[in-house]
Amino acid sequence: MRGQVELTSRGGMFSIVWSTLYWWMRPLIKWVLRRTTRLCELQRICYGEYKGALRTCGVEFSLKHSRTPEIQKCIKYMETKCQECTLKRDLIYYAVFAIVRIKKINTHIHKRFTDTLGECLTQIWGYRQLMAEIEIIRKEMYDSTSPSHEEKLLRLWAALMPGTILEARITKQWQIIGFQGDDPQTDFRGMGLLGLENLLFFAEQYPTAARHVLARSQHPHYGYSFAIVGINITHMAYSLLQSGDAKIHFYNASKRFPEVRAFHQFYCYLFFSFDELWRHEKPRDMMEFSCVRDKFETQVKYKLKNPTAFFKCNFVLENV
Repeated sequence: MRGQVELTSRGGMFSIVWSTLYWWMRPLIKWVLRRTTRLCELQRICYGEYKGALRTCGVEFSLKHSRTPEIQKCIKYMETKCQECTLKRDLIYYAVFAIVRIKKINTHIHKRFTDTLGECLTQIWGYRQLMAEIEIIRKEMYDSTSPSHEEKLLRLWAALMPGTILEARITKQWQIIGFQGDDPQTDFRGMGLLGLENLLFFAEQYPTAARHVLARSQHPHYGYSFAIVGINITHMAYSLLQSGDAKIHFYNASKRFPEVRAFHQFYCYLFFSFDELWRHEKPRDMMEFSCVRDKFETQVKYKLKNPTAFFKCNFVLENV
């Protein structure tokens, strides 16, 4: 045991020393490679890495650690636009040509570079703008006096329970689809309107899969509260997005700006996959929820470390 601790300690020290040396040597390494290849770091990444997350993450790393003041100024400006949710395609073009000018890249010779860099920047800053958009939805609290909020809640019932009439706005019937009490409003406090919109998207866009999961959640031995667990999965999806753990998936999912719809689809995949794990684990009761949830989150994070990770909503329905 003592030997393992010493080995781990030595490994940690080696990692720190190597990282320090790398950051000191990085400018020299870049200079040598540019002299020998006649390509800047961004060009080497765009030409040498596979399309998707691997390439985009490389470009993101290079820009983040650039020591060029003009590039850092450009990055800060784009970040501000993302936070304001005002980032548009013409600003991506502006950033591409600003970088081309700063790096002194001949676009007549390197015609493909601007398009490739543009795709990467669209994914990088599109992801950041998506984070800001999702945060706005999460911060909006459910308001029973809002006609649009109430309309979404009633649509959720209609999508999950077609043919069953809701007797009243406040009723025990809500517990059928997994809310805690007679009024769902109280269950949306943690995730705000985002929790409702995730559930509604799942129920309306993938009705067969959503009703299938609802039916499984009502199993006499392995059941759980569908809506409450769904809101908990919203928290997981939100956390993965904000922490950056979900970047790989979103970078592989689209060349364009990811829209809120893309986040909802990510959520649907997580909810359906969690239900599969829950049934596989066969928990004794809801007291084991935290344990199963933590195991599921660990599995998801592990999958997201794969540079080719892309979660598709290709649901395969099994017997309840």
